[in-house]
Amino acid sequence: MSYQDQPQRFGSTLYAEVTERIIAELEAGTLPWVKPWDDGKATLGLPRNAGTGRRYSGINILILWSTLFERGYQSQGWLTYRQAVALGGHVRKGEQGTTVCYADKFTPKAKDGDPIRDGDEARQVAFLKRFTVFNLDQIEGVDLEPARISTTHNEAVLIPRAQALIDATGAEIRIGGSDAYYAPATDQICVPPPEVYDEPINWYRTVLHELTHFSGHRSRLDRLPKTGFGSPDYAREELIAEMGSAFLCAELGIVPTVRHSDYLGSWLSVLREDARAIFRAASQASKAADFLLGFLPPAQSGEEAMTIEGRSSSDAWLGRTA
Repeated sequence: MSYQDQPQRFGSTLYAEVTERIIAELEAGTLPWVKPWDDGKATLGLPRNAGTGRRYSGINILILWSTLFERGYQSQGWLTYRQAVALGGHVRKGEQGTTVCYADKFTPKAKDGDPIRDGDEARQVAFLKRFTVFNLDQIEGVDLEPARISTTHNEAVLIPRAQALIDATGAEIRIGGSDAYYAPATDQICVPPPEVYDEPINWYRTVLHELTHFSGHRSRLDRLPKTGFGSPDYAREELIAEMGSAFLCAELGIVPTVRHSDYLGSWLSVLREDARAIFRAASQASKAADFLLGFLPPAQSGEEAMTIEGRSSSDAWLGRTA
């Protein structure tokens, strides 16, 4: 089912089209940032502009992933029609593009050319611009790396690239106890030891989720809510962490999975009240993933074991699991 086929609660804007689809998927009990990998056949990685190599961000990740898996494309590389032509190729006749968006702000001006002000500040007006991209599988005559990341590590005990990222962040990670959570007050992550997980890969998924919370500390991206468990702001932060960790997993070659499906009702409430909420959450999740991926060394070798002090703590709330 396409974005345009969804029943409209919010109108016909791009915000509405995307939000309606995600609400429909959540109401069906699926998460659009996880479901694509359920059959184990997906191409991992984040979508990229095939010409520049730059990763797409925010809501565009969810939009392009959705198209990727619906149509069975094997590449994470995308180009606009003009970019394909500029690179000496062409979009095959009859191919349908995918609408993505670019969000920005502009400053309106008065007749005299001066910026219109709200008090002492120049007024900023947000806008959302649509444009169309095509997957490399839809393009001929372009000799580019297809941006495939197919390696998965579901059975691995130690993943060097993921371990390198975790180590490079400098996060204080305490291993022990039965709960996984991030404690903003002490700026610490606590996770159970790897051996308690049925699948070793789940330890990495858990740490990446908590690292997404870690990225929101006031000394980093300054995103964490001031309210506690059960509040809409708390639900938004958990939504950000869910998507952020899925983005990280995909980029590191780990199949994303659901960690906090018990927040599903809260997420639906947030999205039903605001057609732009998923855009904001996806944007924050993408910023968190980019921030953390920025720590990743360009190359690493060996499989260094972690030597992190273990203890249990109860002074946390973000990402807590029973």
